[in-house]
Amino acid sequence: MHDQPTLRSHITRIRTLSVAMMLGGLLALPAGAQSLVELFESARAYDAAFQSAKSQYEATVARAEQSRAGLLPTVGLAASISRTSLDANVPGPTPAFGSQGATISASHPLYRPVNKLTYEQGQKSVVAGQAQLQLAEQDLIVRVSQAYFDVLAAQDAVTFVDAQKTAVAEQLAAAKRNFEVGTSTITDTREAQARYDLVIAQEIAAANDLLVKRMALDRLVGKDGTAPKPLAPPVTLPPLQANNVEDWVNQAIDNHPQLRQATLALEVAQLETRKAQAGEKPTLDLNGSFAMTHNDGTSTSRLDSRTNVATVALSFNMPLFSGYAIQNRIKEALALEDKARTDLEAARRTVSQATRAAYFGVLSGQGQAKALEAAEASSLSALDANKLGYQVGVRINIDVLNAQSQLYQTKRDLARARYDVLVGGLRLRQANGSLTEQDLLPINAILVK
Repeated sequence: MHDQPTLRSHITRIRTLSVAMMLGGLLALPAGAQSLVELFESARAYDAAFQSAKSQYEATVARAEQSRAGLLPTVGLAASISRTSLDANVPGPTPAFGSQGATISASHPLYRPVNKLTYEQGQKSVVAGQAQLQLAEQDLIVRVSQAYFDVLAAQDAVTFVDAQKTAVAEQLAAAKRNFEVGTSTITDTREAQARYDLVIAQEIAAANDLLVKRMALDRLVGKDGTAPKPLAPPVTLPPLQANNVEDWVNQAIDNHPQLRQATLALEVAQLETRKAQAGEKPTLDLNGSFAMTHNDGTSTSRLDSRTNVATVALSFNMPLFSGYAIQNRIKEALALEDKARTDLEAARRTVSQATRAAYFGVLSGQGQAKALEAAEASSLSALDANKLGYQVGVRINIDVLNAQSQLYQTKRDLARARYDVLVGGLRLRQANGSLTEQDLLPINAILVK
């Protein structure tokens, strides 16, 4: 096993030193660790995707207000000034004259059905924008929670692999002592050494994974050196509010933002059909203007003149024939309305399926967590039994090493399963459209204070 003991011990020291340096940088937590709610609030103010969604909503509101202009009067002011110099081949001074004028005009739509329908579409787009912003917030909640528990899971992996390394090192030392006194074979020592080397490799991988997960969380919340608070022992996972999958599905059908968007898209399409049909209707506008003109002479007269002109008019326009453009526009709008109706039905089916899948995923995760809790207790008993059997000679070293590996693997799986249940509960609420920031409070309540 140890043909080159000096080289092997040197490599081992290098590995141990590198791991110690990595862990020293990763596990040094700041004085104040952050809760899930605190990191979510930081992410709300920093995350680029959520800020983009907010800006898009503000643009949607402004665009909807633009559609109001089609219902309101318009007023304009125009002014002009001119000066003319006439150079004629006649005796006397060169004549010069000019004019100044100003016109104020106004127009008010009396009957324009297209403008009214456009305004209604704008108001519905605001509601659809609110639903889109809500979807973006729900996505941010899930992304922050997933990154939060990914860091905790990576920290647990580092902790468990470090504990396993200590246990394997103790078993390796015991195997060496037993071999020296002749109570065991060299096989026990080599098996323990091989398992120790494997744990060192796992430790390096776990430390690197923790580094990557921490960087991902830092980038998401816009802070350096984030330190999530772990779950407080004993861990009690919050139960589901409703134990019937149909309750979750019905809530999704009634309130899901994606379905609100699809419903509003259908209503907008129906308004677009009415707009196309309104293209065959007449329009009526009220126009008025007041113009003032002052002339201080012309090419034939040096007399000043001032003119004021006031005008009030009704403008009526009736489309008679547009080359079948209006009729084909109506056909297009009707087809798009059918498409929006089909998209709404597809969205209902998708939301229903996603909600059911998320619900049963949470139930499965809860069952797995309970099973792993029992497995943890059984693995610990198995390890104690194998250690005792090794001491009395009825078990060999590999049995103890396998029992140790099984115990720490079970601990990692249990921690991961608990985190998956917590994130799965949030994903379930996201799937049925009810997820809000308030849903983070029950999770915050089971963190270390």
